[in-house]
Formats: sequence, C-alpha cells, structure tokens
Amino acid sequence: MTHHLPRPEAQEAAQAFQNAAAAYDEAAAKGDMFRILAEGGQVVRPELLPAAETRLHLYRQMRRARQFDERGWVLYRQGRLGVFPPFGGMEASQCGTAAALTKDDWLFPTYRDTGAALTLGLPIARTLAYWRTSPHGWQMPKDLKVLPFYIPIATQYPQAVGAALAERRRGTKNVAMAFIGDGGSSEGDFHEALNFAGALNAPCVFILQNNGWAISVPTRTQTKATNLSHRALGYGIPGVRVDGNDVLATWHVTREAVERARRGEGPTLIETVTYRVKPHTVADDPTRYRTDEDTAGWDEKDPLLRLQQHLLAEGILTEQSDAALQQEVAEEFEAALAEADSYPDPQPAEILEHVFAEPTPQLVRQRAELLEEV
Repeated sequence: MTHHLPRPEAQEAAQAFQNAAAAYDEAAAKGDMFRILAEGGQVVRPELLPAAETRLHLYRQMRRARQFDERGWVLYRQGRLGVFPPFGGMEASQCGTAAALTKDDWLFPTYRDTGAALTLGLPIARTLAYWRTSPHGWQMPKDLKVLPFYIPIATQYPQAVGAALAERRRGTKNVAMAFIGDGGSSEGDFHEALNFAGALNAPCVFILQNNGWAISVPTRTQTKATNLSHRALGYGIPGVRVDGNDVLATWHVTREAVERARRGEGPTLIETVTYRVKPHTVADDPTRYRTDEDTAGWDEKDPLLRLQQHLLAEGILTEQSDAALQQEVAEEFEAALAEADSYPDPQPAEILEHVFAEPTPQLVRQRAELLEEV
C-alpha cells in the first residue's frame, strides 16, 4: 500500500485552523471576547438580553441571509448566478451589526457582506441582479445609502470616513458603517482611515470581521497580532472584540457604537471573531489549503443554531412558528428570484450608463459608437 504524506501547506493550514479554534475558545473562556449567548444558546449575560421582538427580528434576518447564501450556490451551479463570495456561518457578524443602523445611515460593504446589505433593506431581486452582473443591480435604491459591494480591499474604509464627515457637516446624526476582513486590516487604507476618523472625530463604526482567512492565507500567517481590536488603540479610538457568532452580542456592541457616534463621541472599531466555513468564492477550491475536517468543529458554533436554541428554550419560538418563518423566508426568496428572472437581458451600451451622474464627452462618444456597432 502506498502512503501519501500530507503536503507541507496542508499541514500548515490544519495548524492554522487549530490555532483559530483554540484562540476563539480561549478568548471565550477568558471573557476576552464579549458575548451574550454561548454555544448551545445558553445565556451568559441575562441583563443584556434585548426585547423578544428584537431577538426574533435578528433571527429572521439571519434566516433570510442564510437562504440567499444557500440558494446562491444552487443558482451558480445552474448558471443562473455569477461568481459570488459565500458568507454562510457569518450571519451573526453581518446581520447583527447592520441591524443597528437605520436607512438614513451609510453602509460600505465588502464583496462578502451580502447579508449586511440585505439586513439594511437591499432588495433580494436587485442583489441577485448585481451578482448576475446585470445593470438592474448596478444602482442602489434611492432610499438606501448602501454602496455597491467593494471588490478592492480596504478602499471603502477612507470613503466611509468621508461620508461620515459629510453627514456631520450637513448637521445630521447619521453615521457610516464600513466592513473589512482580517486580511484587509493589514492594508494601508485601513490604518489611514482609522487615523483620519480618530483625528477628526468622525461618526464612523468600523466592522473588522476576523474570519480566520485572507483568501488562502490564515490570519496567524499574515499578522502576529492576536487581538485585532487593539489596533484601535494606536489611533486613540475605542476597540471592542466580540463573539462574531453571537448575533445578540454583535447587535449590542454595534448599537452602543452607533449611539456613541450619533452623540458626537467619534468612531469605534469592532472586531467580530468568527470563521469562514465556506470557500473564498463559489469558484474557489478550499481543499487546496484546508480539509473538510478543519472546518467541522465550527458547525457547533453556527450562529443560527445558537439563537434558534435560545429562542426555543425561551418560548419565543416554537417548532411550528420556526417552520412557518423558514417557509416565509423561502417564499420571499423565490418571489424575488422570479422578479430578477423577469428583468430584460442587458444591452452592451448599458455598461456606460452608470459611470457618472453626468456623462463625460468621451462616454457620450463611446456610447454612440457602441450603439452604431451593435
């Protein structure tokens, strides 16, 4: 029998997973990571439990996000959706933070933050159109301050500071929230934005989703830092580390940061500690840098399962009402999918129609040439 030795990079990835799991468990045990619910749905901070309606709302939003993520995989394999980054397992990190905003606030998402955008109110049909590269998904709704999903790493952070300062100049209490990953926190834009926001006391909330991976590079490889929220201290702003798989905890700390920003007390950096169970994108092959066994332990930390167990134990949810809620969420998605399917096929010239509010002479000429050629 021939025995194949594991590749060095596979061994390194397995060790990276073990490090991430150990760091998560150690932080939870030490209280170094804020949480309200532990695995299994047990309440560890009963005095901080939000109203039952809020808990049920957060559960619904996570169910909607999970439905999009799971159906997105199927649609991609059917050729009905383009390449998109899955986020299953990170719903508490995205939905809990975005739920602390209102539609008057700004949201600057990365490419992985579809769940956050859906929570704030981005229509599912328009989101599907975006990931189909259809012009019907290129423009955000006029009543929603959500930027298109950012593909470049970290560029959204300084831009969020600019939007926050613009709101303050206009005399509003609106805030700007920007997302980034653990890998993105090593980019220069991240540090420039934190310094910029701290120096000018901008009403910003920075969400740093530490999901353990920057594509195929584990967090412990790209930085020696073990607590990324401490990076806030260098810029004179508060940093909070929270269990990114506990939606009640992410909602609580983000709501406090949002209210702090509204009061004119400046920005906050929130590190949500979670794990990217899914591949980098639906076109990624994570078996090249980790195994299924590496991610298996994180199923027990599933944010949906955690809140579901809590709600059932509290009687806020029953088996019947849970099934009905999931059916409503599924029907909502299928109705949105039918709407997205009804959109007409994009025309070549449309790629030039949403570049500037007022087209430049070059764009006008190029569009005319393209229409003539077509």
